[in-house]
Amino acid sequence: MKKDKAYKVLARQLGISNKKAKDLIDRGLVYVGDRKVQIARGEIDVDTKFRVKEIPKPEVLYEDDKIVAINKPAHITSEEIKESQGHELLHRLDKETSGVLLLVKDKDFRKKAIEEFKKENVYKEYSAWVEGIVPEPFEIDYPILTIKKGGKAKSRLSMSKGKPAKTYVEPLEIHGKKTKVKSVIKTGRTHQIRVHLARAGHPILGDTLYGGKPWKRMMLHAKRIKLFDYDIEAPEPKDFEIH
Repeated sequence: MKKDKAYKVLARQLGISNKKAKDLIDRGLVYVGDRKVQIARGEIDVDTKFRVKEIPKPEVLYEDDKIVAINKPAHITSEEIKESQGHELLHRLDKETSGVLLLVKDKDFRKKAIEEFKKENVYKEYSAWVEGIVPEPFEIDYPILTIKKGGKAKSRLSMSKGKPAKTYVEPLEIHGKKTKVKSVIKTGRTHQIRVHLARAGHPILGDTLYGGKPWKRMMLHAKRIKLFDYDIEAPEPKDFEIH
C-alpha cells in the first residue's frame, strides 16, 4: 500500500497547505479513529481518513478598563490570544493548558500587577487529572531549574540551581486509577505543577514531556486566579471530562 508523510496526506484530504496541515498535527488536533497523530512527518497510508478536532473560540470571562480575562482553550498559545485581543499578557499558560489568562490594557496597572506576581500575592488554582490514586492532600516544596533551548523549555528539580517552588495538591475526585486534583501555586516556575506532580509519582494525563500517558489533551486547567480585588474563575471545558 502506498505511503506518504502524514501532513501531506492530511493536506491533500482537506485541501489545505502542507504548512497548515503540519501545524494541525503539531497542535495535537488530528486523529485517526481515536488515536492522535503524533508525528507530522511519519509515514502513513495515503488512503487514511483523518478526524480533526475543532478548537473552541476563546471566551471573555471578564473585561473592564484595566484587564481582560480570557478562558483560553487548549492547543493555542498565549501569544495567539495576545495577538487576537490586542493587549499585553500579564502571565502565560502553556499551549496545552486551558483556563484563565489575564491581559492588561493599562500600563500603570500592569506594573502594579507584575509586582503582585513577584511578591507571590496572586492566588492561582489549577485542576488536573493525574495518574494513580491521590488519597490525601500534600505539598511539594522543591526548587525548579528551567532550561530553554531552540524556543522550547523543559524544567527539572534542582536543589543547587533551581528557584524556590511550592505546590499544594488536594484530591477532588477519583475515577478508576486516576485522580482529579486541585493544585495551588504562588510561585510560577515554568511547568511547575507538571514537574512537581510527576515528582510525586502522579504525572498529569497527556503530559508526555514529564512521563504522563498519552491522552486526548494534557489534562491541566487554570481554574481560578485572584489578583487585587479581582477573583476570576474559568469553567472546565468539555474535553476535560473523564469517561
